[in-house]
Order: sequence, then structure tokens, then C-alpha cells
Amino acid sequence: MDAAWPGLERYETDAWVFRAADGVTQRANSIWPRRDPEGGAQGFPGLLREARSWYRSRRLPVIFQLFDDPRTASLNAFLDAEGFTRQSETLILTRQASLGTTPPDRPVELASQPSDEWLEVWWDVDGRGGAEAPAAAREILEGCPSVYALVRGDDGRPAAVGRLVLPDTTPGPLGGIYCMATHPDARRCGYGSDVLRALLQEGASRKLDGYWLLVTAANHGAQELYAKAGFREEGRYLYRQERPRRAPTGC
Repeated sequence: MDAAWPGLERYETDAWVFRAADGVTQRANSIWPRRDPEGGAQGFPGLLREARSWYRSRRLPVIFQLFDDPRTASLNAFLDAEGFTRQSETLILTRQASLGTTPPDRPVELASQPSDEWLEVWWDVDGRGGAEAPAAAREILEGCPSVYALVRGDDGRPAAVGRLVLPDTTPGPLGGIYCMATHPDARRCGYGSDVLRALLQEGASRKLDGYWLLVTAANHGAQELYAKAGFREEGRYLYRQERPRRAPTGC
């Protein structure tokens, strides 16, 4: 997951990885706590001071991307005490390749790079940020080998897109499904299903052992689509963001 959506900047401590990408997406601008530091929870304050300095120099908030389970109980307790918010709960879904694939109903265009049309559909649905954000987003996307899928509507205009991430080229790898987006005018017509089927078919041709994808806990419509395709919940993560500190006012 880290390789599939890399930060444009990266700094590694012995326990945490700091990632930054001009503020484009929480994933690429968050801390990945790979493990507890030596000495356990006693090392959290020092690492947090280092993180605050690193992100402050980039004018970015301190955000953690971490699982909410026993593995991170001590870190979550520390962040609770520090007043970090809990937001954007996300489900990790997985699917085994042995389930097989069904061909899409419509022709789906596949490419190794995101075209301008592909980016426009995805950004219209999921994009956030200023005028410079799409360029940073493209750089994030191109940071990992991928296959980009696009399906057109009856009028020839792009209707839906998706991305199959291929971070591992060893035998029996997993592929990630990312950037599934359907234009608002083309929803509930099966375009998203066609994109997903095409990506799974492409993964089968590359002999992938399975797939993962990420979907927010609030997106029940997307979860239904993925469940029909054989994806099941494997775990969850969330983001912990530091609250802005207000400067003292008055006398």
C-alpha cells in the first residue's frame, strides 16, 4: 500500500516513515508507523517532536495513517492524549485470484500511463486542492507501475476509470485496485463494474495471486460493487490528525 501511493518526499526514522506530497491526499502526506520505537511508548514524544518539525517546514499538518487494532493500541492512546482527531475510516478489502474473472460488457481501454482524459474523470470525482494539485497527483500515480483503465459511454465520452497497481514483480504478487471513479452523469449504468472486471482480467493475465483495494467506510455503494466482485474485508485503518494550535489572544 505504501508503494502503491508514494509520497513525493520521504524520510525514514527507525520506526516511522514521514511522507509528503504538497498536501495532495492524506495517504501521501501522512506518517506510516511501521513499528513501535525502541523502548516502546517512551519513544513516542521524541518521534512526534521530530515529525512536527519535519511537517511544519513543509507547511503541512501532522497526520498518521494507522490501523485501529491491538497492534497500534499504545500509539492510539498516545495520540488520544495529544488531542489528535480520528477521521476517514477506511476498509481494506481483498480478493483471491482463484475466484476467476468475468469479461466486461463494454470495450475498456488499458494503458500504462494515465491519459489526460483518465485524469480528468478521476480528478472530477476525487480531486481536491488548488491549480497545482493535479500535477502532484499525476506524479504520485506514476510513482508505481500501473495499468490504467477507461470505459466510454455511448456518446464516446469517458464514463469511468480505474487503476491496477503493480508494486511487486516477484512470483505470486498482489495487485491493488485504486482510483475507481465514475462520472456523475454515467452512474448506475454498469461502467464502474466494466472497469473493475477489465482490471481483474488484466491481473489474471499477469498471474496475480490476489488483489486489495481501499474504500471509505461511508461509501456503501462502492462496497456493494466490490462485494459482488468477491472482495471481503481484511482490516481497517484511519487517519489521526493533529488539531491546529491557536495562538494566545488578548493581553
